[in-house]
Amino acid sequence: MYGNGQAPIFILKDGTQRTRGRTAQSNNIAAAKAVADAVRSTLGPKGMDKMLVDSMGDVVITNDGATILKEMDIEHPAAKMIIEVAKTQEQHCFDGTTSAVILSGELLKRSEDLIEQNVHPTVICEGFRLAAERAIGLLEGHGISTEQADEVLLEVAKTALTGKSAGAVKSFMADICVRAVNAVGFTDDGERLVDLSDIKVEKRQGGSIKDSTLIDGILLDKERVHAGMPRSISDAKIALVNSAIEVKKTEVDAKIQITDPNQLALFLEEEENYIRNLVNTIEKAGANVLICQKGIDELAQHYLAKKGIFAIRRAKKSDMEALGKATGGTIITNLEDMSESDLGIAARVEEKKIGDSDMTFITGCPEAKSVSVLLRGGTEHVVDEIRRAFDDAVGVVSVAWEDGAVLTGGGSVLAALSRDLRTFAETVGGREQMAIEAFASALEIIPRTLAENAGLDPVTTLIELRKAHADGQAHAGINVYEGGVVDMKAANVVEPLRVVEQAIQSATETAIMILRIDDVISSKGVPMGDDMGGMGDFNM
Repeated sequence: MYGNGQAPIFILKDGTQRTRGRTAQSNNIAAAKAVADAVRSTLGPKGMDKMLVDSMGDVVITNDGATILKEMDIEHPAAKMIIEVAKTQEQHCFDGTTSAVILSGELLKRSEDLIEQNVHPTVICEGFRLAAERAIGLLEGHGISTEQADEVLLEVAKTALTGKSAGAVKSFMADICVRAVNAVGFTDDGERLVDLSDIKVEKRQGGSIKDSTLIDGILLDKERVHAGMPRSISDAKIALVNSAIEVKKTEVDAKIQITDPNQLALFLEEEENYIRNLVNTIEKAGANVLICQKGIDELAQHYLAKKGIFAIRRAKKSDMEALGKATGGTIITNLEDMSESDLGIAARVEEKKIGDSDMTFITGCPEAKSVSVLLRGGTEHVVDEIRRAFDDAVGVVSVAWEDGAVLTGGGSVLAALSRDLRTFAETVGGREQMAIEAFASALEIIPRTLAENAGLDPVTTLIELRKAHADGQAHAGINVYEGGVVDMKAANVVEPLRVVEQAIQSATETAIMILRIDDVISSKGVPMGDDMGGMGDFNM
């Protein structure tokens, strides 16, 4: 910057990069499109997986959009904003992350064409905002009620699992998801809610995916503390204790002086009596299983084993809370106050060897409000991907259970919205009409990508889809297996309404935010050059 005939005045410090106007917009849009292209091939039942290797050499194999973008080491600030879309989608809806990112990229691609036609970015933003409001308003009309709850929820879970590693056993896994959500779901003031933290998931490699199981109780990654204890207990009465079963240490430093060997013997005997009394208190309350959040003294282990009490130590706080919900027990701090009414109830407590480690199964809990799922798979990478697929599926089932409404998938709803928005655009004056038409075209990127990933001709398939909707087939979507279009309602391809609503909302808001940027000032060497087309710019 220069004063009147004076030497230059430097406002920004040396090394700062600044990109302005069309160049800034073009670079940001290119970065966003590159992120969208990175995950585009993973969309749909025929989507492919990505192998991600980090700097430590750890490998992740997945087709989950949120996981792919989280594992990638992305530097460009605009690209990071697109990743926020995936994170938001994952947090609120558990699925649809890839769709949301692809939609963001396509909205920006369409807006770039409009900018080249000298349509001002704020006009495009206003058009996009009008289109998004209209689209979300129209979604309600496309919703299908989940009156036959379990049947619809099963189809929601199957749709979420299709195209993932668990796709081959999607009916089996979907059944586990629905039973888990039904077990922990509750109604509060007429509102249906699911707390997914009440579904505890453990994964173990070895065995097949079909060895996975839902446990009507809690699964602990712990073993009994003493080999002399029974391996299994029927009609279990469970004491949940969060204080240590050992001699209490003094709060301050203390020194005991003993002058006579007999005093030492008496001291040790008193310690032994104290621990014996603690174990007797547990037995008198009627407990035959002890789950302790803290340590259990070796002497206490011996006495517990002699009395046939099954004991576990150092259980996690979250597991203790889950056990309380599942068994109906109360977590005890002071053993002296423990009574039979504080004990939890389970039909069976059993230690089993799963893979390389021993685990404790607490099953047969009447009216359990916390359940566990054990996921199995051949290798560590398979089990990890099964876990991600299960988390997505159980998440969308919970969302559908809470909302009570679903939409047909396969790009059917987006194709219908695209058609409605083109009609709506004709009623809007000014250049905003061009932006609404661009938004309508952008929505078709999802069915187009589904067709591309399935090896179908995207142009022909999209024309068939448009014709089907013009003929009044409101639920027509892409048939990725045989080509052409098919009624998605009849094919039972459904997803929660919230997934599509959130994807449209977050994609639109992010596209608008990026479009409004016309000046990028960077104080460090962030890549903001013209070459943003390839994955190499992401330091992946």
